[in-house]
Amino acid sequence: MTSNKHQLILDTALELFTKRGYFNTSVHDIQKQANVSIGSIYHHFKNKEAIAKALFDDLADTMAKAMSDIMVNYSTAHDRCREVISYIFKITEDSPQTMNYILYAKHKEFLPDQKPVCSSRPFELMKDMVVQGMENGEIRQLDPDIAATSVFGGAIRLIHLHLDGVLGRELAECLDECWQCAWRSVSR
Repeated sequence: MTSNKHQLILDTALELFTKRGYFNTSVHDIQKQANVSIGSIYHHFKNKEAIAKALFDDLADTMAKAMSDIMVNYSTAHDRCREVISYIFKITEDSPQTMNYILYAKHKEFLPDQKPVCSSRPFELMKDMVVQGMENGEIRQLDPDIAATSVFGGAIRLIHLHLDGVLGRELAECLDECWQCAWRSVSR
């Protein structure tokens, strides 16, 4: 079980890493913004890299659980993939800092031993949904990476546009049209 202080430190780090960047944020900045003692931070985390790794792992675990739930609750690749897009749009609307950290942070620069975000568990599960769709005949036989990019790439690009403030409308308003384009690109 994660303590309130542990979570406060992660939430504060997410805010500061997103706003200032990893390299422009110090442990003392996190301590000051979270209004906790420096000892409290070092009680929970070895260093700033450990905070960044815990944050990455926490966000990836949350997303992987959501992807797993989608796989259990929806039986077709069509419905699963559409629900994933709906889910990532909702995360972006509800917690732009989360999606900003997932998509924009150059994790390899400060977490060199971490797998790239596109190889993390949630993104592997998204690709698995597409592969299962090929196996059950819903999706044409394609290179799995190309198929997964075709299904989810447009949605991720819309998220980038939203985070950059240039989309001009809510992501939820784009869901149906984005999904229709994505599905047409891979379906039989």
